[in-house]
Amino acid sequence: MDEQFQTIELELAAEQDTQNLGELIAKFIQAPTTCYLIGDLGVGKTRLVRAVVQSLGYDGNVKSPTYTLVEPYQFDNVRVYHFDLYRLSDPEELEYLGIRDYFDHDSISLIEWPERGRGCLDESDISITLEFFGSGRRCCIQSQSSKGNNLLEKLKQFL
Repeated sequence: MDEQFQTIELELAAEQDTQNLGELIAKFIQAPTTCYLIGDLGVGKTRLVRAVVQSLGYDGNVKSPTYTLVEPYQFDNVRVYHFDLYRLSDPEELEYLGIRDYFDHDSISLIEWPERGRGCLDESDISITLEFFGSGRRCCIQSQSSKGNNLLEKLKQFL
């Protein structure tokens, strides 16, 4: 029997809504998890990642790794990797970066522009698509695995 994947759709009327969503995701996300973040420039992908990382306890500046491709964050029992593949010219660059080493049992990978790494990335457990909608954003969270389904079930209780 095929597993049924789930979808949550919501509107994020203000930046604070994006912050709140990131805090909620941080509350329930567990390693290992791979999350794809999809959407146009300026739609709030990095803002969402910043909220997740800060909610996990990081005090410093959470910046977009547009030029470095990946920014690591170490916590007591988990590592979070924020990938921004916008400037990636060829997915094979990820192989030179040692991309496979980032996806281990105690890591959470948050990947912006995953379509640019097609063929070199692990499949996602969840994908979050953000799009402009009026003066706010529309958000669609889709599970892609049983781990993703579990996360969405927990999120649904609070959304």
